[in-house]
Amino acid sequence: MKVETIAIHAGNIITDSNRPAVQPITTSTTFEHQENSMIYTRAKNPNRLALEQVLTKLEMGEDAAAFSSGNAAAMAIYQALPPGSHIIAPDDMYHGIRKQLVEIFRGVHETSFVDMSDLDEVRASIRPETKLIWVETPSNPLLKIADIQGIVALAKTYGIKVACDNTFATPIFQNPLVLGADIVMHSTTKFLGGHSDILGGALVCKEQNEFWERIRMVQHVGGAVPSPFDCYLLTRSIKTLPYRMRAHHANSMALSKFLSSHPHVEKVFYPGLPEHEGYGLAKAQMSGFSGMLSFTVKGGADKADAVISKLQWFTHATSLGGVESLIERRAAVEGPDTLTPANLLRVSVGLENIEDLTADMDRALHASK
Repeated sequence: MKVETIAIHAGNIITDSNRPAVQPITTSTTFEHQENSMIYTRAKNPNRLALEQVLTKLEMGEDAAAFSSGNAAAMAIYQALPPGSHIIAPDDMYHGIRKQLVEIFRGVHETSFVDMSDLDEVRASIRPETKLIWVETPSNPLLKIADIQGIVALAKTYGIKVACDNTFATPIFQNPLVLGADIVMHSTTKFLGGHSDILGGALVCKEQNEFWERIRMVQHVGGAVPSPFDCYLLTRSIKTLPYRMRAHHANSMALSKFLSSHPHVEKVFYPGLPEHEGYGLAKAQMSGFSGMLSFTVKGGADKADAVISKLQWFTHATSLGGVESLIERRAAVEGPDTLTPANLLRVSVGLENIEDLTADMDRALHASK
């Protein structure tokens, strides 16, 4: 099946004798004991099985595990590692997962934060106790591009697992498992959900090995699983994912080109622009550049805040991947220890008409002088 067909049909598991075209929501928390049947919804639920099935096929993996949030999904990987593991992670990454490594797993694991776009720096950070390389490409919020195949080749030399946060790219534009990664992570809250109304996360594995079984145990025993209704909504949203992502990509490409020539913009971070440092690599390992971009405003943090205050169609809000355009000054959200430039605005480009978006941005940039 092609990706559009997978998105529509791979998430339908119909057991109802009336044969509905859409899988019903099964809210029961418990099930009658039968041979090889479901027992308790924390362990298995028909709607979660359907979601995990479509995610597995979209990422071309062997199995998937759905969680109640992207943070819960990432945490399951860290919980599955043996105590005392060393982790290599990007210096530019989603701050919520970085905070897990710095605060929650402090004293359990040790983490080195490196420029993941520099293979030599990754290589120099490897230790005998290194068990995981965490990749995020494109990165959040600077849109850095990491060489997945290069990192995998390096990791395999030392027997290290590679997990890749594929939230920005989605399986429509990038398949890290095909490029050799062991596990893919998604915040399904974002583009997969696509409507800013579902919280969720997921992991997809290349191979159902002992490490994956430990992650499954963390999912089951830890219990951070999504509700049947959230699984239903996600499976429904995924049906339109291929078409939504193409529109996000087209709008982001147009807006990034507009911003790159704007007199009040300092720099645009979007891997679809030829001047982006990772353009060649992104073009090689991605089939599209997705719907996220960042840019720095001339004049500093106050000017960036002023731009936000003048916008009409960009909502000043955290998160990304919905049909509506969102914008935020990322350093203000990440806190005092952030490495993000104070004048950087991160934009989740929605599905509004691109002429409305560019006109709105142009008006705000000029009005905030």
